Amino acid sequence: MACGLGAVVLLFILLKHDIGRRVDEEDNLSRELASLQLREQQLNEKIKAVDNLSSEEEKLRRKLRELISKINKELETITQSVSSQEQKNQALKKAIETTPIEKLADVIKDPYLGEEEYLLGLKVEGARIAILIDHSASMTDVRLVDIISRKTRSDPIKIKGPKWLRTKKIVRWLLARLPDRAEVAVIAFNNKARNLGPAQWVRTKDANALEKIIADVDKLIPVGPTNLQEGLDQLRRLRPRATNLYLITDGLPTMGNSDYGGIFSFINCGSLLGKSTSISGECRRELFRQTMKDSGPGAGTTANVILLPIEGDPEASPEYWSWTAATSGLLITPAEGWP
Repeated sequence: MACGLGAVVLLFILLKHDIGRRVDEEDNLSRELASLQLREQQLNEKIKAVDNLSSEEEKLRRKLRELISKINKELETITQSVSSQEQKNQALKKAIETTPIEKLADVIKDPYLGEEEYLLGLKVEGARIAILIDHSASMTDVRLVDIISRKTRSDPIKIKGPKWLRTKKIVRWLLARLPDRAEVAVIAFNNKARNLGPAQWVRTKDANALEKIIADVDKLIPVGPTNLQEGLDQLRRLRPRATNLYLITDGLPTMGNSDYGGIFSFINCGSLLGKSTSISGECRRELFRQTMKDSGPGAGTTANVILLPIEGDPEASPEYWSWTAATSGLLITPAEGWP
């Protein structure tokens, strides 16, 4: 009986040991299965991500293909348009080349002036155009020493001064560019002023009248002081009034007609009071301002100044600029060699 009991106990032990081993194996298998399931889930997620990426790439490729197709169509349209425009340009070019050019005869002809129209925006315009020409002694040269030297020479020498020759060319330049259906008046001044030509106002298409003005300009001699007030007073006598003024001068006035003895700003200006033969730059400036106050052309006249160079008159440019700007006109200091 003892043997039988021992056998039973041994069998029980063996069975218990086998059950424990199977439990361990089951646990290992469970863990391996869980690990495999996790890897499978991760792989499925990666596959899904790749599928999504492939889908987005395909959408992008499709959009790119559509965009390329659209661009190609636009390029084709542009190419056709350019080709059509080139054909039109060629036809226009051929038409221009074969069209005879009708040359309009200028009322005033000048073989030395060409057709330049670029003088810093200066345009000859207006219904009634007045040209004031300064023909005082300083209008012969730029340097004071040359001006003084030429003063003592004969009239034929004076009219050959380079600045005076240039002044006459400027007058012809202005007359050659007068607008149609306008009128022009030309006034010359030094210590006195007078109208040039056959009448106060002449039509710009009247070639004979303009040639008479040119002839009168050629007879002028640059002598005497610069009395701008005389020129402006003559301008104010024009009827009807001028709409546009073109003044050709080289500086501020040296003489005037007003009573300067009772004006405080002229207390030190001996030349204007009969006490001196020379005038300072400051007095010339005050004389110009008083001249504008007493004899300026007034509202409704656009003033333009062509200022030629001279030594010793630095106030001329700012004073003339202020005057012309106030009338919506221009101050022009042309480059050497123009016109």
